[in-house]
Amino acid sequence: MSEIVSAFSEIPTTCISDTMQGLNNMDPLIKPLKEEYRMAGRAYTVKMPVGDNQYVLRAIREAKPGDILVVDAKGDTYRTIAGDFILGLAQTLGIKGVVTDGVIRDILGVKKLNFPVFCKGTTVASSAKAGWGEVNVPISCGGTSVSPGDIIIADADGVVVIPQAIEEEVLRKAKEKLMKDQERDMKVSGKHDEVIRYLDSLLK
Repeated sequence: MSEIVSAFSEIPTTCISDTMQGLNNMDPLIKPLKEEYRMAGRAYTVKMPVGDNQYVLRAIREAKPGDILVVDAKGDTYRTIAGDFILGLAQTLGIKGVVTDGVIRDILGVKKLNFPVFCKGTTVASSAKAGWGEVNVPISCGGTSVSPGDIIIADADGVVVIPQAIEEEVLRKAKEKLMKDQERDMKVSGKHDEVIRYLDSLLK
């Protein structure tokens, strides 16, 4: 994991989102299969037509260990992008996790993998493999633009995309905000008068 990705991995998505005015958050319906899942890594993108996951397989073969697969499934929730067997292959090859605006299947098996998957839910229908799609190209996933190499941060609150062009600036601002939030929490936690003063400052 690179130094900057490692630094982002320590910051909540809510804090990162606030520094970008909430402009790079994915659809809130995209959630982790387990609340404890948290991941940070570079995006390896997949653009697939509805119901054809051939290029998901290609991405698994070509992505580097530590990458996060970001799959543009066009929001389809009828046919899966992958099941437990395919996701297990991704895990074995060192892929950090998967984010998609589509769905997966074999949910019990996927949960047993303990492999971070963020998606819109589950289905029973498989995908075809006609061979259409693209990998490592700019995509839209969950209503947000994602380019190859963008940093993806995902946790129980959702998924945030950090464009490469502004990643250092966002990291600096996110660190500053996190520190201010922690200082605020320490100042007011459990202190009646401080809570009143803080609320009054917000209501002015």
